[in-house]
This record gives sequence, structure tokens and C-alpha cells, in this order.
Amino acid sequence: MFGFEKVGPEEAARQEALATDVRNELVAAGLPLLAPGLQPVLAGGAYVDVDPGADAAGGVYVRWLTSPRLRECALRAHRLLQPCDDVPAVRHCDAVEVAMMGAMTAILTSAGCTVEDPRDEYRPNSLRVLDGPGRAVWALRAEEVALPGTLPAEPPDGSDRPRGTGRGTGP
Repeated sequence: MFGFEKVGPEEAARQEALATDVRNELVAAGLPLLAPGLQPVLAGGAYVDVDPGADAAGGVYVRWLTSPRLRECALRAHRLLQPCDDVPAVRHCDAVEVAMMGAMTAILTSAGCTVEDPRDEYRPNSLRVLDGPGRAVWALRAEEVALPGTLPAEPPDGSDRPRGTGRGTGP
């Protein structure tokens, strides 16, 4: 009997870190994100998935899920065996997915990620993310940590003064 082989712990950690980077970049761009573990029937947005398989299909994938209502309208047409080209909900659902995949490709590429079409019939309208952004452009920079005119993280005299902007009642 053949079993499902998973990647080793180091590769699994790399994939999870990459998935986290991808989620962060999509949220930084303002896109809604389906939280890991959230049932897709409850929301729409960017869906980032890690396939832990130790085969060619393993890796980090991104896809766009339209709203549950739009998906249901399109699925209803399929269940009723209506020709998809004649159903506005199906055409619109497909158009939204294609447009959002293009947008997510542009966002992730601009952020420094390497993405490709997975060429996988089981993952239509998906992206495979091969590499992450490195340092995020939105990450906190050193010069943002201590701005001129603000109190240092630790008061120099060891007092319990409020920390923060330095605009307060004084010492």
C-alpha cells in the first residue's frame, strides 16, 4: 500500500513561514484573507494553503474565493446542469477569480515573491508561491522605533514615567 509522504520538518517550517509571508503581503495590500482553519463557506478573499506533500504538487498555493453567495449562485447553475456560458453568475464568478488572481500575482511579485501557474488541473485559478519577499517593505524600520522627541523605551532614571510619545505631564 502506498502512503502519503510529507516533507521533512525543516521544509514544512519553511513552507509555513512562506505562507505567513504571503498572507502578510496580501493583507498589507488591503486584501481580505481567509484565516487558516476558517471554513471557506463563511467568507471570501485570498486563501493561502500549504500542501505538505513531498511530491511535485507540494508547496504554498494562493487562490481567490469569491463571496459565499456568488459561489453558491454559480454552483447552483452547475447543479442544475445549465450551460455555464449562459449563466451570468458563473461568468461573473469566473471573471472575478481571474481578475483577482492577476491582482494577487502583481501584488506578490511587486513584494518580491516568486510565483508561477501551478499547471495543476486540481488547482484551477491558483498561484504557486516558490519564494518569499525577503524583507517586507512595510516592516518596521529602525528609524521608526525611536523618533526624535520621544521617550526612550526605558526611562533613563528608572522611574515609572509613562512611555510613548513624550507628550505628557512631564517628569
